[in-house]
Amino acid sequence: MCAELGLHVVLYDAKRSVGRKFLVAGKGGLNLTNAEPKETFSEKYSGKSPAFWHGILDEFSAQELRRWAADLGCETFEAKSGRVYLKDLKAAPLLRRWVLKLKEAGVEFRMQHRLLDIIPGPPFRLLFENGTQANSDAVVLALGGASWPDTGSDGLWGVFLKKLGLKISPLAPANCGWEHDWAPEVLTAAEGKPLKNIRVIAGNKSSAGELLLTHYGLEGGPLYALGHSLRAMEHPSISIDLKPAHSIEQLVAKMESARKNFADEARLRWKLSDAAHALLAGRNCPDAVSLAHEAKNVVIPFKGPRPIAEAISTAGGLCWEELTDDLMVKKHPGLFLAGEMIDWEAPTGGYLLQVCFSTGTIAAHSACKYLKERREG
Repeated sequence: MCAELGLHVVLYDAKRSVGRKFLVAGKGGLNLTNAEPKETFSEKYSGKSPAFWHGILDEFSAQELRRWAADLGCETFEAKSGRVYLKDLKAAPLLRRWVLKLKEAGVEFRMQHRLLDIIPGPPFRLLFENGTQANSDAVVLALGGASWPDTGSDGLWGVFLKKLGLKISPLAPANCGWEHDWAPEVLTAAEGKPLKNIRVIAGNKSSAGELLLTHYGLEGGPLYALGHSLRAMEHPSISIDLKPAHSIEQLVAKMESARKNFADEARLRWKLSDAAHALLAGRNCPDAVSLAHEAKNVVIPFKGPRPIAEAISTAGGLCWEELTDDLMVKKHPGLFLAGEMIDWEAPTGGYLLQVCFSTGTIAAHSACKYLKERREG
């Protein structure tokens, strides 16, 4: 949009080609956004109020994102879950057409330019690892969080932002697995197997879905949704309801004739998966009642989250108090931020990419407005 207004726009990237993290996101078919109503869509985000996120989504909504992709010749479809995917399930064609459109609009691309420092302006002086420098009247930073560092988003931008006197919340892994030391017999019986149709509770929050039992602990959507709550705990743990559709009384009734081998009997009568049975088999419950109580409240303590480099996304980043509503840095007019560099998080399901696009749109519009006002002033 800035280039279309006649402004000289240069895009710098640390890697040999642009959009590497975008391509990583597309490995599962590129979950571009979600068809969920905006009223509940906005409740998926932390860091600010739902009303604030409602306003962010108004600037570039899920419907507008789908139209943008369609204008580039990439149609989308809505899955039963509400997630919105590209019809061909490939991110590369969309990225190629996007880059081509930007080049046709006059945007310059300069690869292998890893930003090391910013000297305050305007004009701002950008210092790159390859020794080159550049001046700019306005700068939009979209350097990502710290997950998938091989794509270029290593989070090291925190060093030069702190030099600018800006407050940053430490980056932390989000949408990631959590570590637990399983007993050897549990791993033997259930490693790599799912816990399906469960409800997971962390603090006063809960999430339904499916978890995967791994050699290091657990992985899956409910943990992604509860990551914020888990990180707030001094000793993080979850409670798993293995049979959320049944009460304790109903489970006990299904075991009425069982007199021994309660976990094995429950495997058949409660239709437990291999992973669910492995969790209960090691609990040494002496009767059906205690086993039913355990099945409704399997407590799993965690050592901590998986490393940030493995995470799907990151929490933390530049604190909102440092930004105007236009996503401009208050202390340095003309400097704008977008995406995962800002302190927010959301679960998977299309919510992450959506706000990256929305905040990117806001930052770009704001930069154009800022430059126009400077020229007219």
